[in-house]
Amino acid sequence: MDVAQLVRDVVGLDVSEVVQRTGGQLSTVYEVRTSAEPVIVKVYAPEWLWKQAKEVHVYGMLEQELAGSIPRVMHVGDGVTMLSKVDGVPLSEAEPPDWRAMYAQLGELLQRVHRIEQPAYGYLTDQILDPLPDNDQYMRRQFAKKLQEFEQLGGDPKLHAEITTHVEQHAHLFADNPAAVLCHNDFHEGNILVDPATWRVNGFIDVENAIAADPLIDLAKTIQYSAHDNPEKLAGLTDGYGAVPEDRIGVYRLYHSLELWDWFQSIGETTYLDSIAQDLAKLVERCG
Repeated sequence: MDVAQLVRDVVGLDVSEVVQRTGGQLSTVYEVRTSAEPVIVKVYAPEWLWKQAKEVHVYGMLEQELAGSIPRVMHVGDGVTMLSKVDGVPLSEAEPPDWRAMYAQLGELLQRVHRIEQPAYGYLTDQILDPLPDNDQYMRRQFAKKLQEFEQLGGDPKLHAEITTHVEQHAHLFADNPAAVLCHNDFHEGNILVDPATWRVNGFIDVENAIAADPLIDLAKTIQYSAHDNPEKLAGLTDGYGAVPEDRIGVYRLYHSLELWDWFQSIGETTYLDSIAQDLAKLVERCG
């Protein structure tokens, strides 16, 4: 595919350079530098066209609330999506002087995402798959699925039993969430773009894991994947997002670690399995 010519034809801009950014299982991503703004071109493999439809759908839902902080969809068709580029560098590659102030911006941005209500709970494509009417049913289903995978993938039986008991003891918390909202479900430092000159958060990318769920499961993933137990980052999230029930956050952190262990084991990536298992044990003990 002649990506440069495609951009010339569709967007009507002169192209100066095409740089391949990634070439993964789902899509190949190019940054096309033009006479005006850069254009991000994603070319999807045929079997992943549903991911293309999801991306366009989710960015469409975000547009009214977060225009300017997300990529703008410029063109969709024939397995190709063209997006505007959000300026900045990934927060994971930066070292801001004030982590609390930075995470306050993340909290504010994530809260805006969570204003977008959803009609049911479930995995998002361009619709909600296998929707459930309440968080209690949804989270029980999700934990049952991930615990079954953990067992089938050879996870430690003792740890499996401890997680199972812990979830049974805390499952009543799921009913505390009254309604589903749009959740980014990958709102970590690698997907947040910042301006190193001003330390302003410009926006975020990568909505391919989005779900309709309890907003706190989204916040918990940010904590588990990026903030961890850093007091400045955690304080910043609270500054920006507001105070939240810690007990529900704890159960959701456990879910995200369990899901990550299952994923790494399923693809044969064993480097982090022991540390994730240790983290699972600590989360069970901490929230016991």
